[in-house]
Amino acid sequence: MFSVCISVFRAVNRGHSARPILKMTLQSGAEMCVKHNSSTTANRNRLNWGLSPDEIKSRTEELIQRIKQAYDNVGAVDTDKASYESTLKPLADAEVGYSVERNILDFPQYVSPCKAVREASAEADKKLSDFDVEMSMREDVFQKIVALQEKCNIGDLRPEAKRFMERLVQLGKRNGLHLSKEIQQEIKSLKKQICELSIDFNKNLNEENTSLIFTKQELGGLAESFVGGLEKTEDDKYRVTLQYPHYYPLMKRCYVPETRRKMEAAFQSRCKEENTKILEQLIPLRAKVAKLLGFSTHADYVLEMNIAKNTKNVTTFLDELYEKLRLLGEQERSYILELKMKECAERGFEFDGKINGWDMAYYMNKVEELKYSVDKDKLVEHFPLEVVTEGLLSIYQDLLGLSFQQVANPHVWHEGVSLYSVKDTVTGEEIGQFYLDLHPRYVCLNGFYGCEVLLTIVV
Repeated sequence: MFSVCISVFRAVNRGHSARPILKMTLQSGAEMCVKHNSSTTANRNRLNWGLSPDEIKSRTEELIQRIKQAYDNVGAVDTDKASYESTLKPLADAEVGYSVERNILDFPQYVSPCKAVREASAEADKKLSDFDVEMSMREDVFQKIVALQEKCNIGDLRPEAKRFMERLVQLGKRNGLHLSKEIQQEIKSLKKQICELSIDFNKNLNEENTSLIFTKQELGGLAESFVGGLEKTEDDKYRVTLQYPHYYPLMKRCYVPETRRKMEAAFQSRCKEENTKILEQLIPLRAKVAKLLGFSTHADYVLEMNIAKNTKNVTTFLDELYEKLRLLGEQERSYILELKMKECAERGFEFDGKINGWDMAYYMNKVEELKYSVDKDKLVEHFPLEVVTEGLLSIYQDLLGLSFQQVANPHVWHEGVSLYSVKDTVTGEEIGQFYLDLHPRYVCLNGFYGCEVLLTIVV
């Protein structure tokens, strides 16, 4: 399911207009705010979902050159003359344009039915990820931001701009830009390897098309509507994929333990051979980067940016939580084992006295039904998709002071995707648009349907 949103803020500098601005998530991980760009309005939406492989390649090169020039300009600024106008603002403008264009280039790898387009998009993702590392390691740009932080009057900046500046400095240090040239080069090399391996890892999962064949008896407990929607084989059996709309209903509803076991084993073994090799390379690379930056583990490196801050705090929290929930957990475990023993006796299955990995979803669903009288089928009847969508959009409109209007005949990646125009309820000005895709989106791969994707695109 694609959930695509926009967020509205105010200008990042006191000296600038208070017109609405859009939030973008930078490739570096920072969030930034920039002024409204009229090219996102209904008649000038720059997002193009129909690019050819050659167009993806050429636009990737053009994007890299354009953003590099922006960074070069900031890097060339005299340190003594570093200012908001010469550093933060150009970087903000460049990153917003980069984020929008990158969505167009690396998104097709997840949704295009054309393998050549998916491959071109994945290759663009690799090039842009490599470029991300290059730009994130620009010591000359980092020095200008540090100089600005040291000399500027913080009171002249809005809180958003101050936070953006501080975050850029923090991210620069997390990239080792305050360390020696030798360490910087080593970190850059390691990060490029990590990016390429990560993309290959995800690409393997995206292209994964394993399916299992079961008889109708082996799918016992599943709704007729579910079974009827499965592909039928020539010998009157059913093909079940490892995609979420097949995996989760089966694991929650199928009462045949062996079917659940097979499904769980296959699901947890997706791309086992190729991705195990990648993980064997990826894990030590991440550990090495963390060590170079002064962290004990990769987990400590990641957690520094989160509320937990370090693994010690996480361990303490989990240990304390375990003690508080231990008695309740033991009671629930006993209850589930009783359910399993009773059901195994009724259905003629062997009871092994354990709650296996392939039992959890099924029996947790049983607990909800029997202990708490939760009937999800009945709940669905009272919350149809259209009603829920309308209700949620209404809440956001009231909360943010916006109005959403669906755009007729939008240019989208699938006919089931909707495009909405967003207007300020006070001024009536259109400040942006958002796409809404509420359904799993599959790519046909060699006769089977591949990945389901969850992404956020901001325009």
